[in-house]
Amino acid sequence: MASSRDEPLAVDDRGNALISFARGVESMPPGDAPLPAAVVALWRGGRVLMVFDRYRQCWELPGGRIEQGELPHQAAGRELLEESGQEPDAPLRLVGYARFVLAPDRRTEYLAVFAGHCSQVRAFRPNEETAAIVWWDLRKVLPGRVQPLDAFLAELTR
Repeated sequence: MASSRDEPLAVDDRGNALISFARGVESMPPGDAPLPAAVVALWRGGRVLMVFDRYRQCWELPGGRIEQGELPHQAAGRELLEESGQEPDAPLRLVGYARFVLAPDRRTEYLAVFAGHCSQVRAFRPNEETAAIVWWDLRKVLPGRVQPLDAFLAELTR
């Protein structure tokens, strides 16, 4: 799936734009821009896990920065556990790479997007970063703001 530079696939309220999404394999990430982060769409019964980020004050997919020496799938699994306390039933699978143009400096970056399934919900404890979790069907209105870029990415992982 691709988009022209004039028509982003999705834009958030800060002006960050999802420009394209390419299916891919983890051993061959795009090389034309940095790949600093990974997110996870964890599904359970037709609902995706969303976390409420205390800093950005919105619902988003669990994920975050890829640390030095870490592979994208390792970062995705670590961030999922840290932010939500949840674990997938099987290893996460790479869905693809989302290409963003980030505001305000218009720099380009990629985000590795992973997906998985969860049959057992584990206890959640609010933490420094995450205030709450919810299993969202992508249709019902959630209390508060939903990160539109993450909602779009979640839909791509169905």
